[in-house]
Amino acid sequence: MSEKRKVTIIAEAGVNHNGDFRRAVEMIDVAADAGVDYVKFQTAVPELLVAANAPKADYQKDTTGAAGGQLDMLRNILLPLDDFARLAEHCHKRGVGFLSTPFDLVSIDVLDALKMDFWKIPSGEITNLPYLRKIASKGGSVVLSTGMSSLAEIADAVDVLTAGGIPLADITLLHCNTEYPTPFADVNLRAMLSLKSFGVGAVGYSDHTLGISVPVAAVALGARVVEKHFTLDKNLPGPDHRASLDPSELRAMVKAIREIEQALGSDVKTVTPSEAKNITAARKSIVAACGIAAGELLTADNLAVKRPGGGISPMLWDKVVGTAAIRDFSPDEMIEGNFY
Repeated sequence: MSEKRKVTIIAEAGVNHNGDFRRAVEMIDVAADAGVDYVKFQTAVPELLVAANAPKADYQKDTTGAAGGQLDMLRNILLPLDDFARLAEHCHKRGVGFLSTPFDLVSIDVLDALKMDFWKIPSGEITNLPYLRKIASKGGSVVLSTGMSSLAEIADAVDVLTAGGIPLADITLLHCNTEYPTPFADVNLRAMLSLKSFGVGAVGYSDHTLGISVPVAAVALGARVVEKHFTLDKNLPGPDHRASLDPSELRAMVKAIREIEQALGSDVKTVTPSEAKNITAARKSIVAACGIAAGELLTADNLAVKRPGGGISPMLWDKVVGTAAIRDFSPDEMIEGNFY
């Protein structure tokens, strides 16, 4: 995870390279320039991931056509396993973290050799016991997406990981909805807060909505990790491009998140350095409403409250009223005396 920043931003390249290694490299460059913490891909052996008769999801049919199944689609858009070491090397050169989500047991071994900072488990594997056990056996930190899951299923997955040796403190749970794109009415962002009940190290959000407003809102609610798909061109063929950010939107999201994480600050209410200089100009003092002679009784009729501050605070009004003026005061002159 990112140590220097409060929010870890994962730019999900996924399979939006469409199986083109050069496009994948270009995506790393775009994400690095946008200021993300990690670029994440997807690693799988198609024949180990899906059965030959596995149908496409509805959103995949909408974006890639109804013909064929998942297997043919994945064969066309996944990168070969030996490409990922080169992608990791390019991430290192660009100063951005490399991640890839494994979707089968062989891919776990391939990625384990690349020494990623943490494992990213997708929502679809949350009920895959052999997979979860193998991830746990590798050690390290885990970020687990929880789309399509009940709290009971999440609890079972967390139990498998901890039983395998992953401490709760090293697990981050991401709230997620796996519809592409996710309707805003189905985001249920507050559910992210319920994930804290598992006692894990952090919670976050993996987003599939259109635009950047929801992931930014997640940060305001306390997300420590944000994951978002991006693409070089939303018009490219493939299942995920339409629900992804283009490069300019990715930059805008990173900028907004960095601004929000600064704005969140702490839970201590105090006067900040930037506003302290405005106190005198914006606050008020008790002043003479008219000419007042020394010894004259100070009353609500001959006193007023006006800017600037720096004099007797209007909060001391009741202590000032009814006392005698210690000297002559001109109209608008600050009243003086020992009223504390």
